[in-house]
Amino acid sequence: MTEASLFEILSEVWAIRAIVASSMVGLMCGVLGCFIVLRNMSLVGDALAHAILPGVVIAFLLVGYSALAFFAGAVVAGLVTAFLITWIQQRVKTKNDAAVGIVFTSMFSLGVILISRIARNDGVHLDLKDFLFGYALGVSDTDLLLTGLVMCYVLLSVAVFYRYLFASTFQDVVAQTMGIPVKLLHYFLMLLLSFAVVASLQTVGVILVVAMLITPAATALLISQRLSRVLWIAGFVGMLSAIIGMVVAVWLNTPPGPAMALVATMFYLLTVVFAPRRGLVAKAWYRLQRRRLTMKEDILKRVFRQNQKHGSADGKQIREELDLGRTTWNRQITALRSKGLMEKSELRLTDGGKLLAIKMVRAHRLWETYLYQEVGLTPDQIHAEAERLEHLLTDDMLDRVDEELGYPEMDPHGSVIPSKQ
Repeated sequence: MTEASLFEILSEVWAIRAIVASSMVGLMCGVLGCFIVLRNMSLVGDALAHAILPGVVIAFLLVGYSALAFFAGAVVAGLVTAFLITWIQQRVKTKNDAAVGIVFTSMFSLGVILISRIARNDGVHLDLKDFLFGYALGVSDTDLLLTGLVMCYVLLSVAVFYRYLFASTFQDVVAQTMGIPVKLLHYFLMLLLSFAVVASLQTVGVILVVAMLITPAATALLISQRLSRVLWIAGFVGMLSAIIGMVVAVWLNTPPGPAMALVATMFYLLTVVFAPRRGLVAKAWYRLQRRRLTMKEDILKRVFRQNQKHGSADGKQIREELDLGRTTWNRQITALRSKGLMEKSELRLTDGGKLLAIKMVRAHRLWETYLYQEVGLTPDQIHAEAERLEHLLTDDMLDRVDEELGYPEMDPHGSVIPSKQ
């Protein structure tokens, strides 16, 4: 398909309706999904998405093909499912995930049986595939209006009850002591989840709505840790995934629902790799920087000790102790000299280098003393562990260890522990 023909198709009224409806669903599910993921309710969202099917079918049997009737039937089915899950979890000795699995598989099976039976009748136009995977290209004006109203209601509810949702999500016990109705908020969140699932029925279907609820939220949580920022990011990722997924579906002539889910997953995978702090690239860079810093600190400490003991330092011996190649050694020495920690002409530390080396020696010997006195390790067991952890101890942690040990002057090996001054 050429770009001109793709643009021409996307300019059609039905395509614009589909894109608008999908973007609203992506925004709504992205924001609401943050609370679902943070409350470990992802399986509950999956359950509600499947369990609304019998409500939709029963509404069709009673009223006929009506978007409003589908909405009402699905919401009732969702609330019944939420009540049954909560009742089994609280009143019956059944594990939480098992209760969710029992209820949603039963409700979904009932819906499949009902829709299969009525689909055999002549003149009945109710396709199971459209409910399972959605049919965004068939969005009507009524569906668009209903989706918009639901989106506004969900987003407005999150904005109004944000502080209560925040407190009950992270500290439910504290929220209860503050007088916040935690159980009522739980059921209200289930109601909002039911609304979101029903609004997503036409665009992504009951199977793939879980992807739109969970994946943008999981993506946002990798980027930021502030909930207010996470909500904005998740809503944007969900909306962008829906729009791009719809364009890809039209371009490749594939179902829109799966395309949206795959685009959302693509954003998640890109975030896993390139997230500023939690991404694989950022973690690899941090580990590399940590190794380089550890290497520099080890060199400084050994040069300092040899300068104290012999008046000079043997670079070859230090390099063999640290198992460093000649190129790596020369690079580290050049870096230490450029930072003003080592003299230019020989292996001697400047005043700044000596201070940093003394700090490392103090950290090592304090931690050895802690492992010996508090943990109960022998003097032969403490060196390797102290060698590893001395690079991770901050000044505040060292001061606390020093205070807890009673400001010792000697380590278990009889070496002097430098004071903080």
